[in-house]
Amino acid sequence: MATIEIEGRITKGVGGFYYIASSDGKIYECRARGRFRRDGITPLVGDIVRCGIDSASNTGLISEILPRMNSLIRPPVANVSRIAIVFSVVNPKPNLFTVDKLVTSAMYAGVKPIICINKTDLSDGAEYYDIYSRAGFDTICLSAETGENVDMLNDMLIGELTVFAGNSGVGKSSLLNRILRHAELKTGEVSDRVERGRHTTRHSELMPLDCGDGYIIDTPGFSSFSVADMDEKQLCELFPEFQPYINDCGFTNCSHTVEKDCAVLRALSVGKICKSRHESYKAQYKEILENKQY
Repeated sequence: MATIEIEGRITKGVGGFYYIASSDGKIYECRARGRFRRDGITPLVGDIVRCGIDSASNTGLISEILPRMNSLIRPPVANVSRIAIVFSVVNPKPNLFTVDKLVTSAMYAGVKPIICINKTDLSDGAEYYDIYSRAGFDTICLSAETGENVDMLNDMLIGELTVFAGNSGVGKSSLLNRILRHAELKTGEVSDRVERGRHTTRHSELMPLDCGDGYIIDTPGFSSFSVADMDEKQLCELFPEFQPYINDCGFTNCSHTVEKDCAVLRALSVGKICKSRHESYKAQYKEILENKQY
């Protein structure tokens, strides 16, 4: 049996089988070597792996998992470089605190956010664009319904592994159908009564961009990165709009929540920092302190 060594990315894992996309465009079906299970290691979708492949059957064994840049908890996926955080202007109404928590945890994991404000065919979303573009994030007002600015988003995804995240009903699947025209993802109806969509995503799988350079993964509900080990002093570093003012605070250990001589609070009072973002910061700061007690 002739064996070849390849390096590639896991694009799907089902029932102990992993499907590896190599640089030559081929897909190989592999299992993980037994030592991974003994060591308590589970290969993840998105992992870059080395495999030994039987050249006759094009199947083989994963022999090595290369070091991960990061990993998500839900869904389990590794080496994410961007996260497209999708929320709708209306139906359902945006929960900015939830959006901000996802932004913070993504940045903590080294993932660059794209703020996608969907359903601008119903309302322009200008107030939300102002909040996140002023904070320094890539921000796009778009419409999955009309296709407005979808090409702009598509350009940002080239060469990246991007996870799409957002509450059910915000139009993620409709948006992905605009980007991945071959995918034909199911879309869920939005309940008029509870303004909450039904989950439509069933498994974790990387979907290649139509241009062939980059991958997308959809998520059921909001994703989460682990921030259990975050220190409250690190949190302010994850709010880019705070950075011009932090060094001007009267105290080196300023929490930027209540102090009288706080440059961040001064900037907030004159409108240089958006109120909703600072409220999110304070709530997350409190959560981190409470978690440290347990």
